Amino acid sequence: MRILLLEDEPEMAAALITALGRRDIIVDHVSTLADAELMARIGTYDVLVLDRRLPDGEGLDLIPVLRFQKNTTPVLILTALAGVDHRVEGLDGGADDYLGKPFAIEELLARLRALQRRSPTVSAERFSLGNLTVDPRSNEVAVAGGFIDLARREYLVVEALIRRANRIVTRSMLVDAVYTIDDQIESNALDAHVSRIRRKLGIAGASVEIRAVRNIGYLLRVSS
Repeated sequence: MRILLLEDEPEMAAALITALGRRDIIVDHVSTLADAELMARIGTYDVLVLDRRLPDGEGLDLIPVLRFQKNTTPVLILTALAGVDHRVEGLDGGADDYLGKPFAIEELLARLRALQRRSPTVSAERFSLGNLTVDPRSNEVAVAGGFIDLARREYLVVEALIRRANRIVTRSMLVDAVYTIDDQIESNALDAHVSRIRRKLGIAGASVEIRAVRNIGYLLRVSS
């Protein structure tokens, strides 16, 4: 899952990024409405998590802007404005869900999962190529029915590749799928992920291969 988090309190943002990252959720964080609108326009997210009281305005005001732009990504309001009137105002203002601070991280995770199921970016089906199967709903990868243990970023690489099976996936597309906007990315990090994935697929007896396309990216196809 990839979310956009609009939160202007640095400590809260850092805590959420850490907690969600441990659950294999990629978080792109911004602190202003202007930056949130820009990222929502150029990025692809499963859920948008918006605070209300922000340095440059009211978080709810972003929702009609997004809907006017035909952005149907589910929106969760996460705010200290947690009274009944506030919740009603938020839901009537277009939010898909509303959670007050303080909150339990497990409840936030459950609400994110529920919203992800509504997201237009989520496929209702598994992806298969050869004897490799990837299930985006459970983040599971299997070869001939046997599950493979992949690190979070390794899984994200495999999912990005199988979504575009038999087509070249550029390095920039893979970077966007695997890393957040705040990650410090080493020059060979992506190649290292692919190398480990190849080894694990080989050990599992996968009938697919990841082919490098020089200076462009990678291609997932059935082994020749």
